[in-house]
Amino acid sequence: MKEILKKLLRTLSDGLPDIPFEVRFWDSKSERFGTGEPSFSIIFSQQRSLKSIFARGSMGFAEEYVAGNIDVEGDFQQLVRLGMHPQFQELKLSFGTKSAVLLNHLRSLNTLKGSARNIAHHYNLGNEFYKLYLDESMTYSCAYFKNEDDTLEDAQQQKYELICRKLQLNEGDTLVDIGCGWGGMLLYAARHYGIKGLGCTLSSHQAEYAKKCVAEQGLEKCITILLEDYRNIKGQFDKFVSIGMFEHVGKRLISTFMEKTKTILKPGGIGLLHTIGKERNTPLDPWTMKYIFPGGHLPVLDHMIRTMGEKGLVPIDIENLRLHYAATLDEWAKRFETNVDQIEKMFGQKLVRMWRMYLRGSSAAFRWGDIRLYQILFTNGLSNSLPWTRDHLYRS
Repeated sequence: MKEILKKLLRTLSDGLPDIPFEVRFWDSKSERFGTGEPSFSIIFSQQRSLKSIFARGSMGFAEEYVAGNIDVEGDFQQLVRLGMHPQFQELKLSFGTKSAVLLNHLRSLNTLKGSARNIAHHYNLGNEFYKLYLDESMTYSCAYFKNEDDTLEDAQQQKYELICRKLQLNEGDTLVDIGCGWGGMLLYAARHYGIKGLGCTLSSHQAEYAKKCVAEQGLEKCITILLEDYRNIKGQFDKFVSIGMFEHVGKRLISTFMEKTKTILKPGGIGLLHTIGKERNTPLDPWTMKYIFPGGHLPVLDHMIRTMGEKGLVPIDIENLRLHYAATLDEWAKRFETNVDQIEKMFGQKLVRMWRMYLRGSSAAFRWGDIRLYQILFTNGLSNSLPWTRDHLYRS
């Protein structure tokens, strides 16, 4: 099986010759691929890890890494980039693995109870954990970098400003934020644009933190935070925003989400959907869906746009910020590694390995893979009152 692995790695290396790497085996033997100094090394401590990889593909590799049976030294992102090679992605999975993936999908469907359970899986690690790698506003979504040397704090505030401008917020506007997280968007919009906002989240940790921030900033009369499923939100609002939540909705409920959006956004109102997505339907990474975001689904762009149209929502502008998300994840990963000793004391080595793979792997996927970050601006019904150009977005 070692020789089969070597043959596969040579194929991957031939496809990406600019990534030199080394593999070290359990018998102290090693082999280099590509030319030049290795950008990373893969260390197999046990032979059985090879069986797991060939039986379960990326799921097998990730589980063996998290278990400590495989180690990686050097540039983790380049390893993930290599793993995106079609030859590796097309490894034939065993029937048992395919069945396990299907069973995990069925268990994580986003019913009202299922959505709360899926969100708790990720966010119940607690606010103190996320404080160790997010920015000061606790924003857990793609930032917006005007310059390469922008701090993460600046880039997240710039993202909120960009969204406010796209929504053409005005003083007194009512704004609903579906999946408001720790409240960053509503707090920014209330301070800088004088809106009255309502946000909902399924995470009790997020809701508690957001309410505390609202109180500390004296914005209780302007902002309401609900621990609630978006399907139960009532009322109508001038503007609508959802940032980094739509990925949790699930494929079967995209129509339900758009119908709810239509219901709570006033006729002619402006909305913005900020979501990870794809331009074509490709398989999702089963490890990420099982261990990081159960119940998650990365929507295909034409599915979102088509469903919007079916519900009477009119897309008016689409922007892809994928490299901004790669840069955001790089910043999160740096802060994570800075605090890795503390995180290991809190949660153990297994979670450290899991989150390292998630952060570095996601950055590589945005940079070289097939996932994107879309901001889709839309109106509830046709509206001719919007500016003809994007000049208002970039004024000083």
